[in-house]
Formats: sequence, structure tokens, C-alpha cells
Amino acid sequence: MHVTPGGNSLYICNPDSLMEIFKRRSDFPRPLQLFELLNVFGPNLSTVEGHQWKKQRKLTGSCFNEQNNQLVWLETISQAEDMIRYWSSRPEIRSTADDTRTLSLHVLSRAGFGKSFQFQGREVTTGSSDDYKASLQVVLDNCVLIMALGTQFLSKPWLPRRLKRVHEACVSFQQYMTSLYEQEKPSSEKGSKDNNLMTALVRASTSQDGLAEGLTEKEIYGNMFVFNFAGHDTTAHTLTFVVAFLATNPFVQDWLHEEIRQVFGQRISQPTKWVYDTDFNQLKRCQAALMETIRLYTPVPVAKWTGPSTQTLKVNNKTITIPPETMVIPSYAAIHTHPRFWSPDPLVWKPSRWIVSSQGKEELLVPDRGTFIPWSEGERSCPGKKFSQVEVVATLAVILRSWKVEPVRQSQESIEDARRRVLQQIETDSAQVLLLQMLHPERAPLVWRRR
Repeated sequence: MHVTPGGNSLYICNPDSLMEIFKRRSDFPRPLQLFELLNVFGPNLSTVEGHQWKKQRKLTGSCFNEQNNQLVWLETISQAEDMIRYWSSRPEIRSTADDTRTLSLHVLSRAGFGKSFQFQGREVTTGSSDDYKASLQVVLDNCVLIMALGTQFLSKPWLPRRLKRVHEACVSFQQYMTSLYEQEKPSSEKGSKDNNLMTALVRASTSQDGLAEGLTEKEIYGNMFVFNFAGHDTTAHTLTFVVAFLATNPFVQDWLHEEIRQVFGQRISQPTKWVYDTDFNQLKRCQAALMETIRLYTPVPVAKWTGPSTQTLKVNNKTITIPPETMVIPSYAAIHTHPRFWSPDPLVWKPSRWIVSSQGKEELLVPDRGTFIPWSEGERSCPGKKFSQVEVVATLAVILRSWKVEPVRQSQESIEDARRRVLQQIETDSAQVLLLQMLHPERAPLVWRRR
């Protein structure tokens, strides 16, 4: 329990108690006062409760489907091919974080809005850029500033040029969403077969029978912003962590490469022939690398609170009473590294812990409920969970099919010392900014070599 004049916080590291909190959504709601800033483009899943949340959850839930995941798979493969081509052509790469953000932005652009862009590494990016892409990039890069100050304040004529550019990006992004909405409405009425998120949201704006309440135009804009906000840096930061960990562990790289060869066989050199429906679920080791990374470095911690009422909660064999307006926070770092659930070596990055044998086949470990909660649990769990899994797994399959990565050695440094140095940087140079991320990944340059 953390007690301060500004409020009380209770940290929970008990799986059963955590699952009870997630289950009792009415007793332990989201502290919406922390999420009001996300209303910048309109009400959305993160900023509403009660009837409005149930409506939006039902209507937006249909957006994240297997057809959209197929789109994510194909676009990620295309982007990752260009990214590894760029990485492998350079003597060293210091732009891993920037480049994974570009990949994530482009996947979101295609799967979210139906817009495709060619990947360009940071050092070869040209000055020209699509207005939509440029505005979305500025909006996402400055989302905290936008949410804190608001678009109305940013329109003040006396603000410095940098803030004016942020406002111009907000206006441009809003105009693009409005234009796309107007284009999609007649297409949706005619039964458009496109599977991007905007198309799905427009379909949800009008019920099939014309009687049930659909999404409003503002709710569509609000949810599109939140989908982009939630899915952009979370995936990019996770990929940055994964790549850094891989550079420290050639054995895991070989282990993943072995699976990639087994799954794709003669198709390994032809990613355009990789099939989401049959290939994704077979890439269990690649999924394990993702799971192990977010076990240790969960990008987005989620808090609950008791609201205006006193609540009780069973912890072990005791029932505790929690005062009103108390933040109830899952202790992600503690639960994800607790020796009782993650032995041996709970603090070590070891993707193999996620692979278990079942009838002679490798299967992905299913952790005990409440011991692994990076996407939250219950009705308010992350709707884009599968979206992010597909994106990371497809990226790993592409970049590891023919290449391996290692740290660039400093003067007189052995490769073993270089790997230890990068591992130490991961552990000591990572912190929560808006999300949990490596603060200075450019200080650990990497080199990609063909196998």
C-alpha cells in the first residue's frame, strides 16, 4: 500500500486476486480521469464506461478479426523485407528503434486506413512524404503534448512554430479521417470487402437492422486515434527489445531460425508465399520470443481503482477492505518474475521456457491465470492482442530467415563482452516514459550478417 496526500495506491501480486479484480469490472473500473486526455479526437473505448463502453466494445470488437490479421500479416512481411534489406546493407545499425517505429506505422496505416507506404530506413528517408503519413507521424510523436494541451489551445497564433506544426498535423489528420469516413460510407453500404479498421468501424456506425445504436462519427474518429496510439509504440518498443535480446544470444537466434526453416521449407526464400492461416500458428518459437520479452518488459501497465465506494478483495485466505478512490495496480514486474511461477531463472530472457512438449509436438505454454497479464484480462483486455502478435511474429520470421544479428564490437572487445554490454544496457537503460522502452538503443549499434 502506498499512501500519499495525493491519493492511495494498492499494488497486487496475487494471481487469484488479480483475476478477481479484472472480473469485477463494475467494482474495479478504470480510473477514467487518467484517460480523459485520450478524448482528443472523440470518445473511445479507453474513455467511456457503462452502457457506452458496452456499445463501443461490441461494435469495435468486430474490427479485430482474422481478415484484418491476414492484412497485418501480409503488410508486415512486405515492410520487414524492406527493413532487413536496409539493415543488412549497412555496416552498423543505430536506428533500430526508429526503424521499428516506421514499420509499425506503415502496418497501422495499411491495416487501419488502407494506405500503403514503402519502408525507408532513417538514414535514407527522403524529404517528401504523404500528407496523411506525415501528419499521423507528428500526431503519434507528440500525442502526450496534444492530449495535455488540447487541439484548441494548440491553435493559438502566438505559439512557437514547432507547436503550430503539431496543430497543423492534428488538423490534417482529422481532415484525412473525415475524408476517409465520407468515402467509406457509400462503400460500406454497398458491402465493401476491404478489411481495414476504418472500414470495419464505418460498418459499425449503422446497425444491420437500422434500429440498434451504432457508433457516431466522433466515436469512429476517437477509436481510430486510440487504435493508432495504443498499437504504434507498444509494438515498436517491443520489437526493439526483442532485437536487442537476440543480439545478445546467438543460440536463441539459431533456435528460431531452425523453426522458420521447418515451417516454410522451400518457401523460406519466398515470403510472398507465406500463408497466415497455416503458418502463423506453427511459429511457436517466434511467439515465445515475443511472450518472453513482454513478460520482462511489459510496455503498458494498466491500473484500476475503487471509485467512490469501499471494496473488499480476497488475498490469499484473508479478505481486505480497500478505501474509496484507491488506485489498484497490478504489480506487473513482480507477478511476471515471481519465482513461484517463472522458475528457474525468472529474471533471465529465456524464450524456451514458453515451449512445452505435447504428444511429441512443441506447443506454446499456457501460463496459470493471473500470472501473465501484459494485455490485461477480462472484458477490458486489449482488443488488438492478436494484431500485435501477428505483427511481431511475422517480423521475426522475415528478419531471421536468412540473417543473424550481433553487437558492433568496441575497440579490443570480444564478441562475448559485447553481448554482455548490450544485455547490461537493456537492463539498466530501460525506463517508463509514456511506455516502457529502451532509452538509448542507439548506444548499442548492431550489425546484421547473412547466414
